[in-house]
Amino acid sequence: MHKAVLLDTSFFLRFLNESDLLFKNADSYFRYFLKNEITMMISTISIAEYCVGGDVHELPLRNLQIVPFNLEHAKKTGEFARIAFHAKKAGSLNIANRNIIPNDTKLFAQADCEKSVEFYISADSESKKIYDIIKQEISPKFQFIDLSIPYNETFGLLVF
Repeated sequence: MHKAVLLDTSFFLRFLNESDLLFKNADSYFRYFLKNEITMMISTISIAEYCVGGDVHELPLRNLQIVPFNLEHAKKTGEFARIAFHAKKAGSLNIANRNIIPNDTKLFAQADCEKSVEFYISADSESKKIYDIIKQEISPKFQFIDLSIPYNETFGLLVF
């Protein structure tokens, strides 16, 4: 089975904007995934988020596998969201102006349920906080990749 990565909306916002500070990182990750035959996936949830300010045809859909949100994802979302809600209520999760369930836990659930997904990539530091809280309770099977860290550092590669 090939490895896969679930790319979140923040990835595409950087990848499709050459003037963004993280464009170079996003472009390098995209090229790395292509070169190493790591299947790139996008959730229908991320597509909906992107379409708030952009057009679906701007997304590199021919290079992406679309993952619809399903019942298995919904059940896992409940588990992840329960952990996040308890942490927020207990004061161990401090996130700015954010609803927990709407998208972070849904996307994490998809990454965890999809058998081939080993990585989830995002530029969203608030999302990383939620992932870290979930990771304290259970072990999601995927690694969270912070887009602000260059791909060669994430994967331990020397670049010349």
